[in-house]
Amino acid sequence: MASMVVQLLGFFLGLLGLVGSVVATVLPHWWRTAYVGSNIITATAYMKGLWMECVWHSTGTYQCEVHRSMLALPPDLQAARALMLLSCLTSTLAALVSSAGMKCTRCARGSSIKHVLAISGGVCFLSAGMLCLITVCWTTNDVILDFYNPVLPEGMKYEIGMAVYLGYVSACLSLMGGVVLCWNCEGRPRNPLHLPHHRHPCPPLVFNTINTPNTPAPPYYPPAALKGNYAPSCTSLSSNGYRLNDYV
Repeated sequence: MASMVVQLLGFFLGLLGLVGSVVATVLPHWWRTAYVGSNIITATAYMKGLWMECVWHSTGTYQCEVHRSMLALPPDLQAARALMLLSCLTSTLAALVSSAGMKCTRCARGSSIKHVLAISGGVCFLSAGMLCLITVCWTTNDVILDFYNPVLPEGMKYEIGMAVYLGYVSACLSLMGGVVLCWNCEGRPRNPLHLPHHRHPCPPLVFNTINTPNTPAPPYYPPAALKGNYAPSCTSLSSNGYRLNDYV
């Protein structure tokens, strides 16, 4: 029962990581305008994502434009796209495989590969979390380097957006879910051929009068009454051909 609860905990952690990774991939809040220097007061704010760029006006309206050409994008943005897509696909595969390998499901019940499916799902969650973590760390490094670049104008500097923080949380959830599923591998079914044989206790040794081991005791007979313990009757003497009157 405890093993099943641990598996469910790891699965739901990985599932939350999958949802967060998908939302972080779609949101355009990866880079946002840095309000520094002469750009501290402005009526518009610019946001960039993996798939689109948006402009927020002080009136509360959004205007977004999708990146039309993939080849015209910078290499770091193309790599971030590919890594986040791989992370989402790997998380989806991990959710499917781990759900088939958990003890609370009927898929492959009683089979020796059920625990293998659960561990494979945990490994996929770990891979998805690492891919997402690499992407957000790479993006954070680029934003920080550009922010402290003295050559870059202040109007072209950006800060870390909300989607990057969501990516950190999603990566941690996926990693924790994968670790929990892999750590729960001791609950796998064992092969009946390798089960330990329980030896029956040996019967106690029986010793005879000469203390020879493993020798059965002599059979027991009830004590017989001795013939000399009682006086012969007249009937028994007469039956043997002797009369008591001949000797009196």
